Amino acid sequence: MGDVLKKVPVREQEPKVRATNFNEVCLGYNKDEAVEEAQRCIGCKNAKCMEGCPVQIHIPDFIKEVKEGNFEGAYQVISKSSALPAICGRVCPQESQCEGRCIRGIKGEPVSIGKLERFVADWAREQGIKPEASVEKNGKKVAVIGSGPAGLTCAGDLAKLGYDVTIFEALHKAGGVLVYGIPEFRLPKDGVVLPEVENVKGLGVKIETDVIIGKSVTIDELMEEEGFDAVFIGSGAGLPKFMGIPGETACGVFSANEYLTRNNLMKAFDSSYDTPIAIGKKVAVVGGGNVAMDAARTALRLGAEVHIVYRRSEEELPARVEEVHHAKEEGIIFDLLTNPTEILVGEDGWVNGIRCIRMELGEPDASGRRRPVEVPGSEFDIEVDTVIMSLGTSPNPLISSTTKGLEINKRKCIVASEDVGATSKEGVFAGGDAVTGAATVILAMGAGKDAARGIHEYLSTK
Repeated sequence: MGDVLKKVPVREQEPKVRATNFNEVCLGYNKDEAVEEAQRCIGCKNAKCMEGCPVQIHIPDFIKEVKEGNFEGAYQVISKSSALPAICGRVCPQESQCEGRCIRGIKGEPVSIGKLERFVADWAREQGIKPEASVEKNGKKVAVIGSGPAGLTCAGDLAKLGYDVTIFEALHKAGGVLVYGIPEFRLPKDGVVLPEVENVKGLGVKIETDVIIGKSVTIDELMEEEGFDAVFIGSGAGLPKFMGIPGETACGVFSANEYLTRNNLMKAFDSSYDTPIAIGKKVAVVGGGNVAMDAARTALRLGAEVHIVYRRSEEELPARVEEVHHAKEEGIIFDLLTNPTEILVGEDGWVNGIRCIRMELGEPDASGRRRPVEVPGSEFDIEVDTVIMSLGTSPNPLISSTTKGLEINKRKCIVASEDVGATSKEGVFAGGDAVTGAATVILAMGAGKDAARGIHEYLSTK
């Protein structure tokens, strides 16, 4: 047994090696390491860690099973609450959720809950162990729009309760942001995402791809003509935002969404796939969130010199500390307190630079972060040939504009109750980024879980 105040270190690819490939960065725990880390958990009766988990995994219970080497038991504990444990173990911001509330973290480092969840889920997958199946069908049909984390969670929970669930996915592959948005080196698609989607299908959920709700079929038609008793909208927020500065329409300017989708879902990183992508020799990524880090680290692996251009300081970077740390290790250049004012365009219509201005931090704004203000006369140019805008996303208005009686707010997000995601239209529920705007995978899962409970209550009393 090592130092109980410190986490068992997790193995990773060396930075110089991983910067040249798309293999997973973090290698995870082996059996011995997982058991040793689990021993650090003191099994609090009033478990604060569970309060920080949006899907309410019984964390002390699953860790107790890991301590005893009962990995299958640990998996079944997790599976009662989470449909996507191998994914959550990799991409959840545990440091601000479960681990952020761990008692061990007061005097030392918190228990590595995320890495233990990942280990258990990976072990179960390798052993061919599946979540426990659903009860008998109750004869009621529910449509789920979107196969991202909110949709998969809602569908899985409803299937376990006996509902006949069909997911409708606009793209050709199920998984939503898990397949198009998060890079292979953080979340392997065939090895991790696909098996978890298959586990949801194994509960009896049907998935129909290439169905665009609002074009292929509307929500009203699903309910009035196809006999669905309730609908859950988990369509995400896939519409990118731009700055509105000169030069944004030039060749070589991408949204992070397009750049990552081409690379992840369309396999632009794989030379055996014929997917065009303008990699660029020098790339500027504008933004400082997790998506910006993903885009920057992807461009680096494709062979570019990469700059992160962010208008605040490092303390205000919204990305996870781990992602920033990995990006720096890999050689990404951070141009902080810097804001673009214009994208410079050559005679051929392609990007040939980005004009920026230095910023300094003033008084706090509505978000609580200090507002960046321009430093007069501090303009300068960065020589780049590709610019990736990573400034956040908003929901596509297609669904709300084709559904009668569905209320949206001024940000084009669907209005839904916080407890169960009920919308202004009877029988229609919504959750995840379609309601909140861009957020995290685990918060979307939490919303899907709440909506499943709401749909069950609604259909049980209807």
